[in-house]
Order: sequence, then structure tokens, then C-alpha cells
Amino acid sequence: MTSKRLLIALSGLMLVALLGVGVAQLVSQSPARTDRTARTPPLTRAQMQARLTGSPPVLAALHAQANQLLGGGERALRARLAELRGRPVVINKWASWCGPCRSEFGAFQRAAVEQGREVAFIGIDSGEPNRGGARAFLSAFPVSYPSYYDHSGSLGTKLTDTSFMPATVFYDRAGRQYIHQGPYRSLAKLSQDVERYALGA
Repeated sequence: MTSKRLLIALSGLMLVALLGVGVAQLVSQSPARTDRTARTPPLTRAQMQARLTGSPPVLAALHAQANQLLGGGERALRARLAELRGRPVVINKWASWCGPCRSEFGAFQRAAVEQGREVAFIGIDSGEPNRGGARAFLSAFPVSYPSYYDHSGSLGTKLTDTSFMPATVFYDRAGRQYIHQGPYRSLAKLSQDVERYALGA
């Protein structure tokens, strides 16, 4: 009889524990929590343009091509980097079909606005089957800098030394390079790396 009561008591405790886990999961998925952790809405092109007014000419030229997909491949990108020699540069390799790339776009949008008067931001739309997907994504989530279209993915792989996506290349004023593989989970982490690897702070 004692064993039976003990078994019933243990079963009751397990049931309570399971109910507690279920309640915790429901709370974690509740709308109130989702609202608190929601992403900041993307900036509009007008907002970005206003904040970048007064940038040096070589950076203003990038901002004038905001959200564009540029052709010309490696030759065009190398020519642009030559124009930017002596300035910190951040190049982000992305594609519209890449979930992790899309998830970090908000961080790049804001970092490029906050630091775009001093740092050149450039994208490489790499391994994209056609321009349509990229253009649709950029229409919904614009950035203040252009991307070079890299249909085959070879330019992105060569530049970042990996086929992994996303990947980000930092150049400091002396041309020293640092490559970060994987998505940036926050604006704070991306900004920290821009300061460290591009600005040398």
C-alpha cells in the first residue's frame, strides 16, 4: 500500500512538472513577448539619404547608387576598391535566398547609415540565380549602398575565401583584411567589428 501511494505521489509530481514546462513554453511564445523582441522597422531610402548628407564625395558616390545591383564583376569591384584606397571598407556577401543573410540585413542597413560617412559599405549579391529575387528583397529592405551582382558566386567565393554565406570582409585604411563568416546577430556586434577591423579603434 505504501509503495502504491509513493507511485501515485511521484506520478503527480511528474504531471505538475510537465504542466510547468508547457506553461513556460506558452509564455515564451506569447504575443507580448514577441512584440517586445520585434525587430526595428527598416529605414526608408529618404531617411537614409537624409542621415548621410554631407558624406565625402567618394562615399557619396556609393550612396548615390543605393540599393542598385551593379554589373561588371570582379573588374568593376576592384576598380571601386582602388577608388576607396585609404578608406575603411566593409563588403557583405549575401543572397536573397539565404535566410541568415536576410536576418542580418537590418544590422547592415543601420550600421551603413550610422557609420557611412566614414566607412564604405558594399554588397556582393552572390550565387543569385537571377536579379529578380534580389531586387524584390531590396525593394522591401533597402540599403544605402550598392551590391555587385555575382551570378556564379565565384567573385564572392574568391573575395571571402569561402563559399559560406553570409560572409563579411573588412579592410582598414592600410588595406589589411579581416573576414567574418556567418551572420551578425545584432547591430551592436557588427558595429563593434566595424570599429575594430575597419576603423582600427
